[in-house]
Amino acid sequence: MITREQIETVLDHPVHDARGDKIGDARHVFFDDVTGEPEWVSVRTGLFGTSESFVPIHDAALVEDHLEVPYAKDQVKDAPNVDIDAGGHLSEQEEQRLYQYYGIDWDASWQDPHAGTGRATGTTGTTGTTGAADEAMTRSEEEMHVGVERHEAGRARLRKYVVTEEQQYTVPVRHEEVRVEREPITDANRDRAMTGQDITEAEHDVTLYEEQPVVETRAVPKERVRLTTEEVTEEETVTGEVRKERIESEGTDERGDQRRRP
Repeated sequence: MITREQIETVLDHPVHDARGDKIGDARHVFFDDVTGEPEWVSVRTGLFGTSESFVPIHDAALVEDHLEVPYAKDQVKDAPNVDIDAGGHLSEQEEQRLYQYYGIDWDASWQDPHAGTGRATGTTGTTGTTGAADEAMTRSEEEMHVGVERHEAGRARLRKYVVTEEQQYTVPVRHEEVRVEREPITDANRDRAMTGQDITEAEHDVTLYEEQPVVETRAVPKERVRLTTEEVTEEETVTGEVRKERIESEGTDERGDQRRRP
């Protein structure tokens, strides 16, 4: 059980569940009006510490630098929201709701004078102080803490596909053509001309050649393509609402001096 002397160690320190998972940070400690013993601790939870959940402190223990409670993290976060009156008290109905949620026997707690649990008159809340006679009022306000979460924004993909396009090239091609050459009989060629029969039929063939274009394709590497990512920092303005407590004094004049009755 947590004693009054340990309250300063509890406040603003982490609160863990029985498995060692962090639930949040201790915000306020509430005392039993009858026994004066610590009874409840409010734990600041949520993404940016914007919510507070009540958890019994009777069976809690200080472990090194944090408070350990015998309840699961999700159970504490899902505890019912309760209203606290201007004097920092829990009403009997609100406290009974918390008893029922955490499985605490209301009747047994009421009859046991050493149980340390709350009574119907409620509990008083304190933060940062352990003195029972301290009549100072603590003013609190919410602070907005803005963080960032990393989410998937989209996907990029490289896809390779084949397209067909026409290309034109002009290449020179050669071919052979027949040309008939006639030469007169001269003394130089007379002997070759007189070697055959005088009158006869004859044929002479000549083979003609030509060049034709030949198309051949080859796969040639041209470039390498890859996807990379780079971080770009932009500024975004976040707007939120925070609550602040104000303390006003009654029964004083404009300078703060106590008014005298006429």
